[in-house]
Amino acid sequence: MVKVNLGGCSSFVKDADYKEYVAKAFKALEVLNSGSGAGNDFLGWRHLPSETPESLIAECEAIRDCWKEKGVDLVVVIGIGGSYLGARCAIEALSHNFAKQLSGKKAAPEVVFAGNNLSEEYIAELMDLVAERNTATVVISKSGTTTEPAVAFRVIKEHIEKTYKDASERIVAITDAKKGALKTLATQEGYKTFVVPDNVGGRYSVLTPVGLLPIVLAGFDVREMLAGAKEMEDACSAMTEDNPALQYAAMRNLLYSEFGKKVEILVAYNPKLQYLGEWWKQLFGESEGKELKGIFPASVNFTTDLHSMGQFIQEGERIMFETVVNVEKSSRSVVIGSDPQNLDQLNYLAGLHVEHCNAMAQLGTKLAHIDGGVPQLEVSIESISAFNLGGLFQFFEYACGISAYVLGINPFNQPGVEAYKKNMFALLEKPGYEEQTKAIKARL
Repeated sequence: MVKVNLGGCSSFVKDADYKEYVAKAFKALEVLNSGSGAGNDFLGWRHLPSETPESLIAECEAIRDCWKEKGVDLVVVIGIGGSYLGARCAIEALSHNFAKQLSGKKAAPEVVFAGNNLSEEYIAELMDLVAERNTATVVISKSGTTTEPAVAFRVIKEHIEKTYKDASERIVAITDAKKGALKTLATQEGYKTFVVPDNVGGRYSVLTPVGLLPIVLAGFDVREMLAGAKEMEDACSAMTEDNPALQYAAMRNLLYSEFGKKVEILVAYNPKLQYLGEWWKQLFGESEGKELKGIFPASVNFTTDLHSMGQFIQEGERIMFETVVNVEKSSRSVVIGSDPQNLDQLNYLAGLHVEHCNAMAQLGTKLAHIDGGVPQLEVSIESISAFNLGGLFQFFEYACGISAYVLGINPFNQPGVEAYKKNMFALLEKPGYEEQTKAIKARL
């Protein structure tokens, strides 16, 4: 169960002001639940936890088992934005930090990601790895023409076709049900396909095949993930004051609108959650950053970033608040020993768990930042697990929808994303962009 603690905001806000924003959040939640708001044709994510069929999971597992029989030990997942961030978040959170370095036969293939940049060095170095490994790929794109994943797929596809006689069995496409370049190619070549639902936008798609298939291939339990998400589907749709998504959305909008807190920093005290921050930034940034409105989403990993960003957060311009993802229990145990010389002066910690020190650093930071004028919200899970990650995904998606509607924003479109693409196409002299090419070259 995801829990929200607003105590770190109590010295900044009045109860009456919070209640006012709770009322606004209730209205926004009613719009979300009824499907009556802007972007209501992209609300399919709300019921994915309760409506995902067992047959879909079985299809994912069939791909896993087929590739295992072929000896596949490297899976390249090709996608950008929501087509890779959720899967990468889950896989990195659930994986051993040093899985790549540990010796011994791996139970599941290594999953790596491509198509999320246009770096020639990255692609070349990826191909160095691919050349040494038994490789298959999952390509994720509604259209098949998004530049970054399309470039990566062209390179990977060429290698697979040249290297393996069963090339078509080593490529899975997650794409539109009926149309688009990737769907056409998959039909022509006989690739196994999964559908990106029409009513689920990319940044809300982690619990569709977009996220579920890579997570299954990496060896993790998506049934548990969906169960955790189902718990939060029920909790976050409830028209009650203990709805955690409603509480979070109300407070962050109050801090933004009434106190000028324009930046929200998502804080994790476990490096496994680094990509939760990346996924969260896309979710909120693309959903709320419109019409000259929105809270700027940033993320840090403490205590690491206390030694880089800590000074600014403590004493810089007072434009921010923090949302800490609190993990209540560590899944591993390391106790600090005693040293006869005590040159590092750490014997006062002897016998304590490292995680206890982490917890005290977290509490000390909370008090320091609140004293420094930085309100703090807490979002807590019991431990890092598939169940709790599923809960976090559903919680933040619901909170984002509520929050954007409080702002008066359509949470489900992204018109500004096209601006850079048009300039890039013109500069690359893409057919059909001749006039734009002339105009942009004149500017340069």
